[in-house]
Amino acid sequence: MPGEVRVQAHAGGLIEVELAHPGKLNAMNRAMWRQLRSVFERVQRNAQARCVLISGQGGAFCAGGDIAEYPGFRFDPVQLRDFHENDVWGGLVAMLACDVPIVAAIEGACMGAGVEIASCCDLRIASAQARFGAPIAKLGFPMAPREAQLVAAAVGEVTARQMLLEAATFSAEEMLARGFLSRVVPPHDCTAQARAAAERIAALAPAAARMNKQTFRALKQPLAPAHQALAAIESIVNGGADPYAYAASAEHREGIAAFLEKRRPVF
Repeated sequence: MPGEVRVQAHAGGLIEVELAHPGKLNAMNRAMWRQLRSVFERVQRNAQARCVLISGQGGAFCAGGDIAEYPGFRFDPVQLRDFHENDVWGGLVAMLACDVPIVAAIEGACMGAGVEIASCCDLRIASAQARFGAPIAKLGFPMAPREAQLVAAAVGEVTARQMLLEAATFSAEEMLARGFLSRVVPPHDCTAQARAAAERIAALAPAAARMNKQTFRALKQPLAPAHQALAAIESIVNGGADPYAYAASAEHREGIAAFLEKRRPVF
């Protein structure tokens, strides 16, 4: 069954967004990234929206990207750039630009793309069984520059370095201690507590909430304007070369091939 981003509006201005990719722990494919962008652009235009609750289907938040589709585009620098700068960043920046508060209910796997999506949320409530990381070093490729900037700002630079350089993963309690999570709750209670938080926000002054989000965003100017941030990063990353020039590299191909073949990569 193909993945999708599902949306349900409720009375009182609460909007539920669900990442759903059965059998793949809600891994994000290209279509889902585009849907995510469309969903949050619509939320931003919706004057009745007061709070968004985002979660994953079936006991996981999001296990990362859908690696099965990677061989179709990742080994070409032009297509790889298009994927990260249009599909992925398009979805993330739509969340970042959304003035409506966003609450994340995080259960199970929250890896790679899941951490990026969670990083765009205002409150993050996690199950005690949730796990966090971005172990893409095992796949032979780096995190795209702006995505790394976003994650480092949210999880902290030390944690981001551990995730990306060591392929470290962390428990919910560890991520709470590191300041990424708002709170950790029993596994059976995660969705209910996140929904309760979203309902509390929805019951408060909506214009004030939007203005608060605008203020917080203005205080994070390094993440915006996007084209200036990317230009600054690209002037440093890889000696100023195209940060997606690694597309056809041997280790990139080997990392993805090893994952799909269910074996240990040889770098």
